[in-house]
Amino acid sequence: MTDTDSAGELLPAVERLRAAAERIQLTLDLPSAAEARQTRGDLVHQLDDYVLPRLRSLDAPLLCVVGGSTGAGKSTLVNSLVGEEVSRAGVLRPTTRASVLVHHPDDKSWFTGDRILPGLSRVTGSVTDEDDPGSVRLTASAMLPSGLGLLDAPDIDSVVTSNRDLARQLLAAADLWLFVTTAARYADAVPWTLLREAAERGTSVAIVLDRVPPEAMEDIRVHLAEMLREQGLAKSPIFVIPESALGEDGMLSERDTERLRGWLHTLAGDARARSVVIRRTLEGALGSLSARSAQLTEAGQSQLAARDGLRQAARSAYVDAVQGVEDGMEDGTLLRGEVLARWQELVGTGEFLRQIEVGISHLRDRLTTFFTGKKVTTDNLGEAIQTGAAALITSHAQVAASTASRSWKSTDGGAALVLEHSELAKASAGIEERVERTIRDWQGEVLEMVRAEAGGKRTTARYLAFGVNALAVMLMLIVFTSTAGLTGVEVGIAGGSAVLAQRLLEAIFGDQAVRELAARARKALLAKVSDLYDAELARYEAVLDEVQLSAEAVTELSAAAEQVEEAR
Repeated sequence: MTDTDSAGELLPAVERLRAAAERIQLTLDLPSAAEARQTRGDLVHQLDDYVLPRLRSLDAPLLCVVGGSTGAGKSTLVNSLVGEEVSRAGVLRPTTRASVLVHHPDDKSWFTGDRILPGLSRVTGSVTDEDDPGSVRLTASAMLPSGLGLLDAPDIDSVVTSNRDLARQLLAAADLWLFVTTAARYADAVPWTLLREAAERGTSVAIVLDRVPPEAMEDIRVHLAEMLREQGLAKSPIFVIPESALGEDGMLSERDTERLRGWLHTLAGDARARSVVIRRTLEGALGSLSARSAQLTEAGQSQLAARDGLRQAARSAYVDAVQGVEDGMEDGTLLRGEVLARWQELVGTGEFLRQIEVGISHLRDRLTTFFTGKKVTTDNLGEAIQTGAAALITSHAQVAASTASRSWKSTDGGAALVLEHSELAKASAGIEERVERTIRDWQGEVLEMVRAEAGGKRTTARYLAFGVNALAVMLMLIVFTSTAGLTGVEVGIAGGSAVLAQRLLEAIFGDQAVRELAARARKALLAKVSDLYDAELARYEAVLDEVQLSAEAVTELSAAAEQVEEAR
């Protein structure tokens, strides 16, 4: 791959991948979300800090990041390699406040801008305790060869979380990772986790084994080499620094650092050797993009699936609520209690009902005489129907809210939303008033149905005996005609009452017209209930709509990753 190839094919593909990765949103608190956010952050940082800058300028100086555990002597080593104090060393932890990047004066232009590590500010001058940990202190030194930048990173196991995160970020920005450890800590778990990641991504690594007792040097070196071989880092050079007292200047002796310094100077001065290290690390980073992008894509898809699952759970709760109201309309529930009592007041429960059973022809003859001299009013019955229907609809609204919120609490990503929106656990404020308005509106529709159906019948004795309001109330009553929920005497009374209402209406309108009117009235009520519950459901939909997720971003990331692979 030539430099022209890199710029012409890989660069725009990687730029597209970087933009897509940043757009992946992991808002829902899924079990895998924390790891996925870390993956996204690491990916975006490495693309910004290393891959894109290196693709844009393959001839830039090699960046060697000095990393390692707390107290490993990183700053002392950097100072000793440069030959002057450029990074503060000490016994207090964490020692490093700002990361220190040492470079040759001729290479200043490569590091002062935002070519690499664009998210970190640049500072110069003397080291102070007020240094911002999110900055890079640039130090020019003619003691360091041109073509090499040496960056002293925070401890990878720092007690300060931000330091640990920054250390990982800086290591991912390195062409070469100079891992510093000691004879006492070279087998610690934390650095080996990062070393494994470096091996998997093809990062160039060199090891500095510090403070090694002379008598144990060979055994420790052999053991460390074996561990490196097991992790796929067999070609990583090892530089051993024996345990010895520091000089008066607080630095290691030139003899102890001579081999490492010579190796670094060779890399800086040999364009071919430097290119081998740079390209190996770059190829490793590029090679890791496919798997890392796939992992991030999967995380994005999990977020979308979780949101869809929460949406479906809420919708199911309100679909069940509509079904519950429909069942309540058919099982005779509303023909009990107050509705039944008000109906009995209107027509009685005994003799008249038995007369009705004689047949519809007798009913037609008796309609006028039955109500002669008696003011017929169905106001109480209408109010009872309204109250009963409102209670039914309100009850199922509350149940749906409880069901939906309970489902969210037990579903990945939903618990945090319910905690943040506690109002979702119950029906919205003012539900009772809205239900009552819904019932009144429905009753108005039923009244208009009856008025339209009556037409020319308004002058008949049968019609005059009741009037529009009374007939509309009877139609409402037969909307709840099934008696499936009643037993014993209730069936006979409530069921018979519904049959009586239907026969009275049939005597006026005919049986086919009554069936059609009842079906239309039932359908109209269910439609209004559905609209009401849709408004309740909208609260859940609004919360989910606020969850910032993008299916397009997930698709774009996958496509961008494929483009990078094709370009490679």
